[in-house]
Amino acid sequence: MIDIADQLKAIHREVSAGSDETIGVLLRRTYDAAAADVWDAVTDPDRLRRWFLPVSGDLREGGGFQVEGNASGEVLTCAPPKLLRLTWGAPTSVVELRLTEDDEERTTVELEHTVPKAMAGSGAGALYVGPGWDGALLGLGLYLGGEVHEGFDPVAAANAPETQRFNAGSIDAWAAVVAESGTASADELAAAVAMAKGQYTPDVS
Repeated sequence: MIDIADQLKAIHREVSAGSDETIGVLLRRTYDAAAADVWDAVTDPDRLRRWFLPVSGDLREGGGFQVEGNASGEVLTCAPPKLLRLTWGAPTSVVELRLTEDDEERTTVELEHTVPKAMAGSGAGALYVGPGWDGALLGLGLYLGGEVHEGFDPVAAANAPETQRFNAGSIDAWAAVVAESGTASADELAAAVAMAKGQYTPDVS
């Protein structure tokens, strides 16, 4: 069992509309682990499949990758253990992962995902990706904390009722951030929330 409220509070969320016609989401979470360990957990295929999804391809700067059942892309920047920048599903959809070592056993992870406004529609587009990234940061935290046992199935865990309840809280949190950002109309936000609930909480009312 996870403490859903504490896990939701552990993530800082932002939505922004860039001056270059982009919409971005920013997530931040701190882990009790060394930066080198966190970096290895997010870049080593053998470890990624334990808490995220299987990832294949040429996992180096300039190489391409495929996340099983999800996005493919290109590794734009790989500067261990601080910066990983890659495309995610499209050349103009860019994910940047930044690691800051707070001390020897504590690391802050920032994940920023930006897309053109034409793709996101508005800041409400944060609901398309934000809850999914929340789930990834949750999974990483459970893994680094030793709570992911041998044989753990991330896909099954993502669909479990407990995770869907976490997702429901995540959708509420992202909806509040979008509303506060002023980057979407009420109708746009309502439609995005409905979509997110159908995707991330199909079995939770």
